[in-house]
Amino acid sequence: MKWGLIFDLFGKEEEVKRIEKEISQKSFWVDQEKAQKITKKIKELKDTIGEFKGLKDNLEELSIFLELNLKENRKEIWEEIEQKARAVEKDIEKKELIILFDGKYDSNNAIVTIRPGAGGTESQDWAEMLLRMYLRWSEKNGYITKIIEISPGEEAGIKNVTFTTDGNHAFGYLKSEKGIHRLVRISPFDANKRRHTSFASVEVIPEIDQEVQIEIKESDLRIDTYRATGAGGQHVNTTDSAVRITHLPTNIVVQCQNERSQYSNKMTAMKILRARLFENFQQEKEKDLKDIRGKKKDIAWGSQIRSYVFHPYQMVKDHRTEAESGNLQAIMDGEINYFIEAYLKSKKKN
Repeated sequence: MKWGLIFDLFGKEEEVKRIEKEISQKSFWVDQEKAQKITKKIKELKDTIGEFKGLKDNLEELSIFLELNLKENRKEIWEEIEQKARAVEKDIEKKELIILFDGKYDSNNAIVTIRPGAGGTESQDWAEMLLRMYLRWSEKNGYITKIIEISPGEEAGIKNVTFTTDGNHAFGYLKSEKGIHRLVRISPFDANKRRHTSFASVEVIPEIDQEVQIEIKESDLRIDTYRATGAGGQHVNTTDSAVRITHLPTNIVVQCQNERSQYSNKMTAMKILRARLFENFQQEKEKDLKDIRGKKKDIAWGSQIRSYVFHPYQMVKDHRTEAESGNLQAIMDGEINYFIEAYLKSKKKN
């Protein structure tokens, strides 16, 4: 166990001091939006430092117990030490993941888009199953999600969905999910009960802070309003409040329909557009798609990052890490940390 590596995180205390010095400046609150983002960041840093200091205290307590009982040699204390050691080890393994977040935008919120592959209703249903899996994962791990835009399928499932996941290191965790996901099952939409293979793509990009300079000219935008469809609250289907923004130079299109007003939908759509333009500029600048999005592949056979087999056996296997699990129901209910952790650890080794 590389305990020494974990305590490198206390270097974040220097970052906290730097930010606190910035906050003390009279001009800090001039830009309210930027100030709120910075105060949120410092809270996250302090929470992380507090957690690791708590872990350090537990290790010191365990060391004292061990030293005392080397003299006493009492069986019941050895048993207590063993229980404490197991608990501390689990805590360390959990917190070791934070060390793996070395990407520039790993601490940011995430923007997730799910699109079904070819196959009509079957793949659209699979896309909705993935949406439920990620929403359940977010809920279980304390993240806040908001569906920005969703298009329901004609018979079942969804044609596409975009949602945000807000919380510390949301992008750092969810970046492991970008790619093609493959489903094998007996289709509930096939009267002959045949086995079908379906695909859906998951795109994950970081939400970009305002301090990242992305120039967006009004003349480069086409903004359309329309009446939203599907679930989304009492305003859906009653007003033309949904907003679609097209960035003409890149032909990037973003939509938002689930906010309470046209203005709110426009502001959210612009936030998504900034993130997608940033991703686009990064790709052009770096010529290395793995840094932000990963190599783009067809939503089809042979390009999947993970397979979910419902029949003839139950198994989920990640093809990048070889991690696999037979606990299919739990995974579809959001228990995917095993695969996320395996991916992050494999990237650190590389």
